[in-house]
Amino acid sequence: MRTRQALAVGGVTPFTSLDFPGRLAAVVHLQFCPLACPYCHAPHLQPKRPGTLAWPEVLAWLGRRRGLLDGVVFSGGEPTAQPGLVAALSATRALGFLTGLHTSGLYPRRLAEALPVLDWIGLDWKAPPSNTRRAVGRAGLGPRFAAALAMVRASGIRHEIRTTYHPAVFSPEDLREMARVLAAHGVRAWIIQEFSPRGVADASLREAPLKPELLAELRRILPGVMVRRRDSRLDVSAIS
Repeated sequence: MRTRQALAVGGVTPFTSLDFPGRLAAVVHLQFCPLACPYCHAPHLQPKRPGTLAWPEVLAWLGRRRGLLDGVVFSGGEPTAQPGLVAALSATRALGFLTGLHTSGLYPRRLAEALPVLDWIGLDWKAPPSNTRRAVGRAGLGPRFAAALAMVRASGIRHEIRTTYHPAVFSPEDLREMARVLAAHGVRAWIIQEFSPRGVADASLREAPLKPELLAELRRILPGVMVRRRDSRLDVSAIS
């Protein structure tokens, strides 16, 4: 089985009502992300290394969850970095689950391959195209993110576009630029997730809500801006 070799699972959230809107789901967290977002809540998933759980074990566990869950979300790390993603999505669908994906769109080709076996996408719009280094630790990624955005928008698949905000990462003008880009793409709704320090490696980052006056500015550019408090959990103990 290809996914036995090519899918590194770093953990599982066995039950969530938040990560797949309107559905009760499990989240499969895949190991490895080449980005270095300072607000990352799961830095242990960034290194490229074997997973802590075998995918066949997780798939068998999901088989026992039929009737209890509506769907399964593949998250990260960055799940589109993994060659076994599409096969894993297909196997999950074969069990009767709806499938979701959390991605930054960093690998547009693999995202395109995954679209036919997806029911929902959470697209992390990581940074303004003109300055990705400060937000993700690498420059020049704007075209990749833009390609993923256009692809998701054109797919017809239900999705949300969200950005995790902290003033140490984004200036007000960064957010204005992002709002203008999204508005130009015809995006109507943009979720700004307020930073939560839980699980973050950089202890110097504190909670910093989006200021009301900045939110008002963004809504003048893109009326459908919403604010959400990020709440992510990783639990690797409940596979049995």
